[in-house]
Amino acid sequence: VDISSAFLNGDLEEEVYMHQPEGFEEKGKDWVWHLKKSIYGLKQAGRCWHQKLNHVLESMGFRRITCEHSIWVYQQGSTKVIVPVFIDDMTIAAKSMDTIEELKSGLKKHFKLRELGPTSWLLGVEITRNHPKHSISLSQHQYVQTLLERFGFSDCTPVSTPLDPGSKLSASMSPTTPEEAEEMRSVPYLQAVGSLMYLAVATRPDIAFAVGVLARFSKNPGLAHWKAVKHVFRYLKGNMDLKLTYAPGQSSSELFTTYSDADHAGNPDNGRSTGGYVVKMGTGAISWSSRLQGIVALSTTEAEYVAATSAGQEILWLRNLFKEIGYPISGPSALYLDSASGLGCCKNPEHHGRMKHLDLRFYWLRDEVEKGTISLGHVSTSAMPADILTKALGRVKVLEMQEMLGLKR
Repeated sequence: VDISSAFLNGDLEEEVYMHQPEGFEEKGKDWVWHLKKSIYGLKQAGRCWHQKLNHVLESMGFRRITCEHSIWVYQQGSTKVIVPVFIDDMTIAAKSMDTIEELKSGLKKHFKLRELGPTSWLLGVEITRNHPKHSISLSQHQYVQTLLERFGFSDCTPVSTPLDPGSKLSASMSPTTPEEAEEMRSVPYLQAVGSLMYLAVATRPDIAFAVGVLARFSKNPGLAHWKAVKHVFRYLKGNMDLKLTYAPGQSSSELFTTYSDADHAGNPDNGRSTGGYVVKMGTGAISWSSRLQGIVALSTTEAEYVAATSAGQEILWLRNLFKEIGYPISGPSALYLDSASGLGCCKNPEHHGRMKHLDLRFYWLRDEVEKGTISLGHVSTSAMPADILTKALGRVKVLEMQEMLGLKR
């Protein structure tokens, strides 16, 4: 469902006055209006709307979960309703259609609703179900097609990798002369990378590393960087039909599994490493990250350990999230690394001489392992789905990673 004119429902706590809009003057142009309700354009409009929605849902028996304030849960006996909200777009998840209709009737008493029916499109993502196979797929095919048309790549030649495996992009490739800078002014670099960013965080983990690297040069991009952007578009041209598919995976008692990896000193500009993790539920990835680490790791072991700490933080958040929506996890959550030395450092104070300079916050992971919240395991590099989040890979490896991440045609 969609809430019509959502921000106009918010109740103002502050005393706010506004100039009269042109064409709606009363008592003369020098008079001002005293706002009694929130209005679009106010800095606090979003918060006012959120507080109003929370008040209404709580009066209906819902509880806003603590670790993610955009999700509300209703639990009464065997009846459970989960309502995630993005501004004014509400998704209602329940096992009974009667329960859903009852909730919509309750909301209509407070807001003007637009009923959009069963969820098939959400925030530009197409959602399809295959009931016989117990699977659900997320696709941004239309979004990719729109991007290709917008930036003039509708008829480009497809390639099989998000980034050229041999490329090493750096700030030295940025314009160094006024002529080069002038040439780049007509290139829509920021718009292209920004548009690709939504795709990378929503349904396409296979381009997350490429987009993350390209975003580093947004301040002063050069022709080499723009060529790499075009390479990503050509990759999408040949892979626009990929869908992020969730289906029952191999029999496992764990609700989700996490993989962590790092590429030591991959950034030629400052020697920092790129860390990545992917969380899988069934056959598909539900969460992933590809990010330049905030410190310069002095060894591969250190880079892997720092990346594993970030993955551990995501694990704890997901455990809290599932617990609050009614799916508590009793045993430890699995975290897999492909580095034996990194794995050892996560369990015990190994390689202390090379790791003793690290900030104390990184040792948090060992405490969680010792408490039994996280269990560690080793996988080979060939079975590591987070590999594509840390470096540019060749065609064969990209195809393997697509399969591991749950990206299927």
